[in-house]
Amino acid sequence: MALLIKNISYVVTCNDQDEVLKDVDILIDGPKIVSLGKNLKTNHQVATLNGNGMIAIPGLVNTHHHLYQTLFRGLPEVQDMPLFSWLTGLYQFWRHLTPEAVYYGALVGMSELLRTGCTLTADHHYVFPEGQAGNLIDSEIQAAQELGIRFHATRGSMSKGRSQGGLPPDAVVQKEDVILEDSLRLIEKYHQPEPYAMLRIALAPCSPFSVSLDLMKQARDLAREKQVMLHTHLAETKDEEKYCLENYNRRPAELMADLGWTGPDVWFAHAIHLNDAEMKRLSGSGVAHCPSSNMKLGSGFCRSSELLKAGVKLSIAVDGSASNDASNMWEEVKRAYLLNHLYYGDQGLSAYQVLKIATRGGAAVLGRDDTGSIEIDKAADIVLIDLDDIAFTGCHDPVVALVCCGNCNIVNTTIVNGKIIVRNGELLTMDTRKIKNKAHSVAMSLVELQRKGS
Repeated sequence: MALLIKNISYVVTCNDQDEVLKDVDILIDGPKIVSLGKNLKTNHQVATLNGNGMIAIPGLVNTHHHLYQTLFRGLPEVQDMPLFSWLTGLYQFWRHLTPEAVYYGALVGMSELLRTGCTLTADHHYVFPEGQAGNLIDSEIQAAQELGIRFHATRGSMSKGRSQGGLPPDAVVQKEDVILEDSLRLIEKYHQPEPYAMLRIALAPCSPFSVSLDLMKQARDLAREKQVMLHTHLAETKDEEKYCLENYNRRPAELMADLGWTGPDVWFAHAIHLNDAEMKRLSGSGVAHCPSSNMKLGSGFCRSSELLKAGVKLSIAVDGSASNDASNMWEEVKRAYLLNHLYYGDQGLSAYQVLKIATRGGAAVLGRDDTGSIEIDKAADIVLIDLDDIAFTGCHDPVVALVCCGNCNIVNTTIVNGKIIVRNGELLTMDTRKIKNKAHSVAMSLVELQRKGS
């Protein structure tokens, strides 16, 4: 059945003309928007939503996450550590991951994302403990399909354990032939290249300090042969820079460029410690800006405005929940805006520009031109926010209200691919209380295994 959203007070289209429309309707048929305007009529049977008092935006796009980490939030053992120490401590907990844990971690993170207006998320899963080599990405995919979120699963990997000079323990790395075999399996089983695809696969070796250069090259070649995207962490900390200089005599961005890991089919997480020349070399590539994670770990500041000027595609992401403690896209949008202004002052990005980065920008980073804006023939990925909430009282610009005002992060309605997934702030596709209870039980069991020395 088609869906008609009537009398929407404001529609932030994020189209090429940057239009904000007032008092209009949106007609959705199947996965896409078929009409946009005032007083729309249709001869077909439709379900209707009242948009009066609402602002509609394209769904937020989260371009970097580690969903399994939702089960490891607020661990006192690592809470105030920088990245390398933080990772070293957490690897000991993560070595106990199971397909069940990955499934429930994904349900928790994706539920949070949907309720905060995210319609498309990527995830970077790279921890495959001994004995759990298969089916972990499949577990995430199952969760996404049950919830109804649009999903880009990246097949992450670590092949360089401590015995080979890498950071992770050998218990959570895999042999490279196993990694590549499973990467090919996932692409052939799940990847959907067509427009309005709900599921895509990308390949994502974790970082220069956890994989070999040979794996980076083989993943690059396989991805380009199969026409899927590439993803990795880049220039997140000074420790990473030091490691690359000591081991490869090159800075992280130089290393990526020399490996052929740049271009429109590549996006990086963080990209903090870049000089001007390196930003230009990344022109055409994408970056996932993760403000909360960067602040919590003390990693540094992403030069967001300068990346855009250098021709880099910029997006916003929550990063893994253990370094953020939330999967809340509105928090990231607001912090991206505030951090940009802290660094650039009155030359910083406007509230609208940051919102567009979080929507259309994220879609572009993930290689999508079928979502990210509210236009005819674009995917019906739409979020409605209630402007009547007291948190927006006294604000005279609806877009500024969304980015800067109040503390109301739960959206009214989330529509993905033409289907209502969240309504009145509540998830419709699954019971969040049941998810919470089971996921918390699984999380406690995993942590106790490590604390007891198992």
